[in-house]
Amino acid sequence: MGTSMSETAVKAPGVPDANRWKALGFIALAQLMVVLDATIVNIALPSAQQDLGISDGNRQWVVTAYALAFGGLLLFGGRIADLWGRKRAFVTGLAGFAAASALGGAATTGAMMFGARALQGAFGAMLAPAALSLLAVMFTDAKERAKAFGIYGAIAGGGGAVGLILGGFLTEYLNWRWTFFVNIPFAVLAAAGAYFVIREPQGTRNRSPLDVPGVVLSTLGLVALVYGFTRAESDGWGDSVTVAMFIASAVLLAAFVLVESKVRAPLLPLRVVTDRNRGGVYLSLGLAIIAMFGLFLFLTYYLQVVKGYSPVKTGFAFLPMVAGMITGSTQIGARLMTRVPARLLMAPGFLLAAGGMLVLTQMEIDSSYAGLMLPAILMLGLGMGTAFMPAMSLATHGVQPRDAGVASAMVNTSQQVGGAIGTALLNTIAASATTSYIKDHIATAAGRPQQQLVQLQGMVHGYSNAIWFAVGILVLAALIAVTLVNAGRPGTTAVAGSGDEVEEEVAVPVVAH
Repeated sequence: MGTSMSETAVKAPGVPDANRWKALGFIALAQLMVVLDATIVNIALPSAQQDLGISDGNRQWVVTAYALAFGGLLLFGGRIADLWGRKRAFVTGLAGFAAASALGGAATTGAMMFGARALQGAFGAMLAPAALSLLAVMFTDAKERAKAFGIYGAIAGGGGAVGLILGGFLTEYLNWRWTFFVNIPFAVLAAAGAYFVIREPQGTRNRSPLDVPGVVLSTLGLVALVYGFTRAESDGWGDSVTVAMFIASAVLLAAFVLVESKVRAPLLPLRVVTDRNRGGVYLSLGLAIIAMFGLFLFLTYYLQVVKGYSPVKTGFAFLPMVAGMITGSTQIGARLMTRVPARLLMAPGFLLAAGGMLVLTQMEIDSSYAGLMLPAILMLGLGMGTAFMPAMSLATHGVQPRDAGVASAMVNTSQQVGGAIGTALLNTIAASATTSYIKDHIATAAGRPQQQLVQLQGMVHGYSNAIWFAVGILVLAALIAVTLVNAGRPGTTAVAGSGDEVEEEVAVPVVAH
């Protein structure tokens, strides 16, 4: 049951150096498209709702349809990449995503829009794990892997903010349909480049039969979980359907774990998640995303509703966060990843981000952008970039190449579920604090201007309260990183039964079970 060191042989065969770096460019482009699509539509939603006659009650489905399909099908998409070939899954995912985006841009009814978003989510669930697992099997040298995952980590972290900027521009200067059409050139370029450039290493495909019960149980369980949190945000935590979704999710996911422990060729081999380091990474990443997604939502509303920023100006206000993420990921994380253990990057990174959040708890109606928000979001970006980069690499480090797709899918799943929880949980906390504040102060407000002021103060009070929770969640992520993630420097591995670390040439060793 130990690690076979004799198999740490060679660099990934059949992948020339120049091709690997070209391939990284196309993989990064595809990843950017998937990540920014999670936020680009949010800014365009009011315009699309008006044009297509979508009711207030149904507008959430523009976001929810994507989240359910993407979150529910990720594990299936990851295993398809392992079985079918990562390059083929990657190119097929891109083609499908482009077609779904064209359908969304041409939508004439709400139902057509919801269907297009669900299709985008389904093809995104095939594309995202294939992209990350291609990096895992192609970049096996420790230093090259650090650079590649530095770029990937910066995009994975900063793409959401880029989506806000691009969404603002397209909505303000063209129209909402272009938030869909913009995906087509991204996808065509990435697919064409990947087809001609990517050379998947030989012998990394999983030839096992597909675990159909595992696919059904994991998909239904994850859909129920994501929908439960989405519904909690709009209908409340005590709503009967919300509670039923959480119960159904718990039963289905428990059944999934039981099935996976019994079948010969599981969809998700439990060794992927029970590994101490990978489990720690999935958990800490999920927690960090809970904090991040909630914050994106609050800051967007704060800047547009309280400060009166336009969509484009709001997008640009997030740019320093993107710069911080890129710096943290490529200049700090990538440079130190081969020199220090991952936990010594992840924990300080999460704590620095928590410090940025702590500054934002002091937010008031008249807070200045330069004096309060700018240093806070720079700290947040720098911290997240530094933490995300080693986490992304460690999530697929040491995994068997034939499991790289499903291990990558677990990274995306922890992020997707974290996003759903973050939006629902922190929004509920903020809304409750806002309602309580307005109820306590509205009676003393004389005249309409004073009442409007109390309402704005109530909103900001709600955001501050919720951000305090986000600070605590990030501190917890740092504690988990320190406690569970005990891997040495990537590029080294511990020999079973000894306390020594041995240098190895390959960052994806074959593990004998």
